[in-house]
Amino acid sequence: MGGGLGGVAAALAAARAGNRVVLTEPTDWIGGQLTSQAVPPDENPWIERFGATAAYREVRDGIRDYYRRHYPLRAEALDLVDLNPGAGRVSKLCHEPRVALAVLESLLAPHRASGRLTLLLEHRPVAAETVGDEVRSVTLEGPGGRRTTVAADYVLDATEDGDLLLLAGVEHVTGAESRAEYDEPHAPEKADPLNLQGITYCFAMSYHPGEDHTIERPEMYDFWRSYQPDFWPGPLLGLTAPDPRTLESVERTFVPNPDTDPLAVSADQSADAGDKELWGFRRILARGMHRAGAFDSDITLVNWPLNDYWLKPALEVEGLVDADAVARAHHEARQLSLSVLYWLQTEAPRPDGGTGFPGLRPRPDVTGTEDGLAKAAYVRESRRIRAVTTVTEHDVSLDIVGPYGGTRHPDSVGVGSYRIDLHPSTSGDNYIDVASVPFEIPLGALLPVRVRNLLPAAKNIGTTHITNGCFRLHPVEWNIGEVAGRLAAFALSHGVRPHQVREDAELLDGFTRLLDRTGVERHWPDVRGY
Repeated sequence: MGGGLGGVAAALAAARAGNRVVLTEPTDWIGGQLTSQAVPPDENPWIERFGATAAYREVRDGIRDYYRRHYPLRAEALDLVDLNPGAGRVSKLCHEPRVALAVLESLLAPHRASGRLTLLLEHRPVAAETVGDEVRSVTLEGPGGRRTTVAADYVLDATEDGDLLLLAGVEHVTGAESRAEYDEPHAPEKADPLNLQGITYCFAMSYHPGEDHTIERPEMYDFWRSYQPDFWPGPLLGLTAPDPRTLESVERTFVPNPDTDPLAVSADQSADAGDKELWGFRRILARGMHRAGAFDSDITLVNWPLNDYWLKPALEVEGLVDADAVARAHHEARQLSLSVLYWLQTEAPRPDGGTGFPGLRPRPDVTGTEDGLAKAAYVRESRRIRAVTTVTEHDVSLDIVGPYGGTRHPDSVGVGSYRIDLHPSTSGDNYIDVASVPFEIPLGALLPVRVRNLLPAAKNIGTTHITNGCFRLHPVEWNIGEVAGRLAAFALSHGVRPHQVREDAELLDGFTRLLDRTGVERHWPDVRGY
């Protein structure tokens, strides 16, 4: 359930193991963060050598091959093994959403052709039937309100919000745990189920000086134009914002289509977060990467401090936040992003002393929408299972475990690395962005405390509000989904339940050897946290 990166990875892994799979997705694009949410991959600094599964590398290699085969790359770029198509600073592989979509669809294509995989686009789960500790079926709502019920031996929840956890009554957590629960230094004193990281509606734009692409003034523009958070150094719609790591006030720069050579860009967040120069931060097409005259503008994605939305929780919480409130939060988040675009077009300061860049053109052709906003919000924090193993700050914080530390898990089923990066939240927290160490993903974090045949396959595993900040990124979500798919297939083939796989030494050894054979890295070499 859910066709984001975790869902695609899970479906692919289960289908490759010979199982029949139904994959659902609420939008008309699979790929989640990479596609419908328009977020170039945030990855660990060693990603070109290690720190991801072999299947995730298939996606990365496929994206580069797509550009080599179809785009007019200049000779120097064409020869690069580590081609960064957009030359963005956030990632070593910044690219357009549609390219990732094409690659993901190609990976699923043989399984759809064989009949092993059924893909239901524009379908979302609305109900679940449970009996005891098992989920028997899930009811989906599709186009026109038509409902379909799917029964399966295993249900993998890869939805962006952890929807199946709510629908199936699976024990779960929302928001922040109290400091007393796990003794995490950055946890609040009191638990706060409504303390969620902000969501973002990303959007794509290019720049065409001399043209006027100014959009209609957004209905909430006056509100967002005057809004200044208590913890912000100026208006939210401005180029001054906190540095996420130090919280010091920092002036960002915005210069569309710089003349610098994109091949000179080095994307390494361990050395430089890369977020101070906004145009190049998440650039996904660099005109200078291609033969002269092929493109008249770069294309960049806006996922900046300016358009993070945190005024209201965008997650339904039983007894606290209903569906209408969530819909209102998403509307306001969309209005914020449209207001950012309008502000850039009309009021943003220019280097020449003027204001406004009317030549900024929203790119609905890039995002597959009418207004150029992403099809779906980038959701950083979902519901999380109450798990057999919960990953806490004590497992991953550099300050706690030291630069070469980190918890080693005998049941490790993958690896990841990213700073503990929490964006401003609905309870008024500023950034919490602290150093972490490369970590292992314990199998116990994928096992609900009670339910036997539902597995989390995205950001809904057993982390805390704090450790979610380093587990929510692209390669880790893919790893989680891939392992969930492999685990369900392994349990079916051996006639056991996933909990037994972890509890039985022989079964666990067999499963981890399977992961090793299929290219799932489970331990790190000697690398240093940052």
